[in-house]
Amino acid sequence: MRDAIVVRGGWEGHVPVEATELFIPFLRERGFAVEVHDRLDVYTDADRMSRVDLVLQCWSIGTVTDEQVAGLDAAVRAGTGLAGWHGGIVGSFHHNRYQHLTGGLFVHHPPGFLDHTLTVLPERAEHPLVAGIGTVRLHTEKYWVLSDPLNDVLATVTYEPEPDTPWREPVTLPAVWTRNWGAGRVFVSTVGHKVDDLTVPEIRTITERGLLWAAR
Repeated sequence: MRDAIVVRGGWEGHVPVEATELFIPFLRERGFAVEVHDRLDVYTDADRMSRVDLVLQCWSIGTVTDEQVAGLDAAVRAGTGLAGWHGGIVGSFHHNRYQHLTGGLFVHHPPGFLDHTLTVLPERAEHPLVAGIGTVRLHTEKYWVLSDPLNDVLATVTYEPEPDTPWREPVTLPAVWTRNWGAGRVFVSTVGHKVDDLTVPEIRTITERGLLWAAR
């Protein structure tokens, strides 16, 4: 049996409990023992983290210590998987080492929920996380992120210029990516502000596949 921990908390607007509860039964059905933490201190427990095969993190707009980040980073480098979505992973902490680990940082979204399309990159269409998925219509927050060129970007969203925007040409930004970090794997999806987003069939499929892909 593999070992997963769910680390959830921070801003309640991202419904960390309700969102992660969607995927805990899935992990258990796939043979994971799942333990839930509502504190970041577990990241500093080197013995515990050495036995974790997957960290599912949903923690937004929080504060993290150097020691906590160092513990998480060391675990991933040693083979622990890290996975998450939306602000629970790319809007979690303003900490350089953490952002280096995850490969991305949320910087902006237009007000409210927008109709937009997530597009799988044609050259990555056979990747196991997105196989069989071409485009996904969404009505939710549209994330603008800064991202690391080491990321393996699987899907994107595009911002078109408008009369009141400071950019003057279409901007295509990563929406789903993976990365290797030492012996570990990291999965990130920017979709998931609300439970309804995560139950869109294609998004749920990508997220479930991402959890399994990231796990040791």
